[in-house]
Amino acid sequence: MARWAKRNDPAAAARLWADVRPHAVSAPTPESSSTAAAAPLLGRRARMLLAALGAVLALVLFLLRGGLQPAAPLEKLARQSLDLSVALGDGRPTLVEFYADWCEACQAMAPAMETIEQQHHAELDVVLLNVDNPRWQPEIDRYDVNGIPQLELFNASGEAIGRALGARSRPELEALTTALIAQTPLPQLAGLASQSSLQPTAAVATAMAGPRSHS
Repeated sequence: MARWAKRNDPAAAARLWADVRPHAVSAPTPESSSTAAAAPLLGRRARMLLAALGAVLALVLFLLRGGLQPAAPLEKLARQSLDLSVALGDGRPTLVEFYADWCEACQAMAPAMETIEQQHHAELDVVLLNVDNPRWQPEIDRYDVNGIPQLELFNASGEAIGRALGARSRPELEALTTALIAQTPLPQLAGLASQSSLQPTAAVATAMAGPRSHS
């Protein structure tokens, strides 16, 4: 009787149907959609953050290794120096310095030479020839280079018109430069400044020079 009564009871039948019917799939709410969309965005941000951190670490290592140290004036001048034949043929006066990396007098004069080159780069060519480079041996012989620094002065036509031996001060270099540019007689520089005697070594004899090497 109890089972028959429950079967004929509408309320009981409704409760029984609610228990056995499949659960309906609920529609996604705005909150769940936004959460799903935010997941890829967070992933991209994490990757960008990691990339930024990697770049910062690489920069720190670069700085610790001295990557931003400026080149010494002598090295900078030698690196940007024109080829001698180009300088002598471009219609501008030329100041040629025979030098060596080990030459203390050359290093002492380098800042003044760099200033001269920067101030007159549109009117004057500054060329550095390393005496340790066998490529320049013909020029060393031609201009009788027995000590460095030695300056050879050329007019706008590429003709040698003067020579200065030893390290020169900035005012002396400025006087030489002014005369070259203005095509006036060169100043008489009193005495000889300090020089470094050339000391040929076995390394010099066996060194290989590149087609554009000044150092």
